[in-house]
Amino acid sequence: MAKLDTLLIIDIEATCWEAGKKPPGMQSEIIEVGICTFDLRTWQPKEKFQIVVTPLMSEVSKFCTSLTSWTQKKLEAQGVPLHTAVQILQTEFASNKRVWASWGDYDRWMFEADCRRKGLSYPFNRKHINLKTIYAIHNSLPKEVGMSTALTFSMLKLEGTHHIGMDDAWNIGRILEWQGRF
Repeated sequence: MAKLDTLLIIDIEATCWEAGKKPPGMQSEIIEVGICTFDLRTWQPKEKFQIVVTPLMSEVSKFCTSLTSWTQKKLEAQGVPLHTAVQILQTEFASNKRVWASWGDYDRWMFEADCRRKGLSYPFNRKHINLKTIYAIHNSLPKEVGMSTALTFSMLKLEGTHHIGMDDAWNIGRILEWQGRF
């Protein structure tokens, strides 16, 4: 049974390359897990956290650094292996017992793929909410929109830096608070 006191809003950053320029043998993998704890009683974001992950199957490209600000050197100095990130999610955030959400399905899909490739158990409860779809439906939009567009539409300013996972997770929490109960 899922704990329904806190929603975990997750935003990941992953290694990436310009279209068509992925080096042979490299695979996109998680390099940051941004977390916003969202209080379901008060309907407000509470805190934001960051787990930095060291990539094992890829290197950070200049394109990825320009997007996320993460460099290979910073990840190697600050990061933990994905299996440690999974343990942190389960022990400190009870991720396997709580409903979780992300802006779209990419974060869910990427976690499933990266855990499968590395032989790790999936750290989350199977109850996932796609807030990007909910937002589009709630606001009668003809299609889903990106997080920065949703912030603008909601008359909210970006807090922090776009493509820093913990800042994006926090801003998604702010959008959810603005939207009200779905």
